[in-house]
Amino acid sequence: MSESSVRPKTYANAATASVVRHDHPAPVLGALGLFTVLLGAALPLIDFFIVNVALPTIDHDLAAGPALLELVVAGYGLSYAVLLVLGGRLGDMAGRRRLFLLGIAAFGLTSLACGLAPNAWTLVGARVAQGAAAALMLPQVLATIQAATSGHRRARAMSLYGATAGLSMVAGQILGGVLVAAAPLSSVFGESAGWRSVFLVNVPVAAVGLVLAARAVPETRSERPAPVDVPGTLLLAVSLVTLLAPLTEGRAAGWPLWTWVSLALFPFAAVAFYRVERRADRRGLVPLVPPSLLRLDSLRRGLALVVPFSVGFGGFMFVIAVALQQGLKLGPAESGLSMAPMAVAFFAASLAGPRLVRRHGSRVVTAGGLIQAAGVVVLALTVWLGWSGLGLLGLMPGLAIAGFGQGLQLPVLFRIVLSDVPPERAGVGGGVMTTTQQAALALGVATLGSLFLSLAPGAGMRDALIVTLLVQLAAVALTTLLSLRLPRTVA
Repeated sequence: MSESSVRPKTYANAATASVVRHDHPAPVLGALGLFTVLLGAALPLIDFFIVNVALPTIDHDLAAGPALLELVVAGYGLSYAVLLVLGGRLGDMAGRRRLFLLGIAAFGLTSLACGLAPNAWTLVGARVAQGAAAALMLPQVLATIQAATSGHRRARAMSLYGATAGLSMVAGQILGGVLVAAAPLSSVFGESAGWRSVFLVNVPVAAVGLVLAARAVPETRSERPAPVDVPGTLLLAVSLVTLLAPLTEGRAAGWPLWTWVSLALFPFAAVAFYRVERRADRRGLVPLVPPSLLRLDSLRRGLALVVPFSVGFGGFMFVIAVALQQGLKLGPAESGLSMAPMAVAFFAASLAGPRLVRRHGSRVVTAGGLIQAAGVVVLALTVWLGWSGLGLLGLMPGLAIAGFGQGLQLPVLFRIVLSDVPPERAGVGGGVMTTTQQAALALGVATLGSLFLSLAPGAGMRDALIVTLLVQLAAVALTTLLSLRLPRTVA
């Protein structure tokens, strides 16, 4: 069958196409398999945020300095975002279970390398490799769910994936704070045990995931695997690097010439990427990110919400960690545990979400945006009125309200984005969505983080945090308005 037969006009029919299986005629993802792939989805997102509360101790132990600390965060995020779509394509070609096993094994090994890093540059290199391992693993999760479930089971699995993604981002910060404070390996590593443990904890988890995946995750792959789109892959990498690297490193490095040159190159790289992909699509080839796939209303409109949501979320989680530790002088454990109300509320909302979606459709996302906005306003007022004596109890109402609103949005958005993607393009669709989310999270850390850190020396931590919260509120408002354009019925 020619590649042109899977262009947009046939997506509806393609959605029912079978997926080739080599060890069973019909791929079925059971409860244990679903738990395993969700564990694989949680690890990369936890690791993006778990470092936030460990940065001060990394700086103290390795004498890293601001620029290298930014690279510890950015190196992971950049390699992760750049390679996600390629990871999805490789899973479509070679088998998603095989790539998931390879990715989770590599994630465990690179986590070990991070935990044993003797100096800051070694840690940066290990973090880059860890991000690449995550990019092999994560796209296989969504692709396996799309290919090995259907109907109500798929809707439930997608809701659980969305809940897992949101909880992982909050839980990473909580877990990081607890591990840094507990320092269980102090007899071996001394004062550096706390930050090393946030990486070493991944090793046994990855080992368990590897065993479970070998037993419970079915093998699926695309019926029509396409070769790797080398020009598209390189241009996507250039586009993301030229945007995210200078925004992340610019402030700490003093905005040298290379940052401005890089930002100037970004629009040219992005336009070149789009044109190359469109030309390949028109010629009947399979580009890395098919423009025809982006013509799906559900995917395009859903991604338009994922961007501002993730920018605000990623920036907030970084800024609140810095503000609590450096501004309010809270310890790592107290700083991390302050996020617990957000995690609990997010989990409660994600459980209620599927039932609410059946009754109200995508308007649940709109309601979630309004609730999140209310939570951000409450949090900003709390910071403004009671900064000097602010603690866990004072932060709880605003964080809980915001977390509940987020829990109503993110799982539903993931379902909407992938609802019309055919199974044989599940890896590409999952890669596009996770790349968009990850790039937006990194962009949020770079932009809102830089805004906060630039304002703090002159305006003070309190006012810098309030301004950052108001900028996040604007992102929430945009998400809420865009949600009115979503398809009313959620598949």
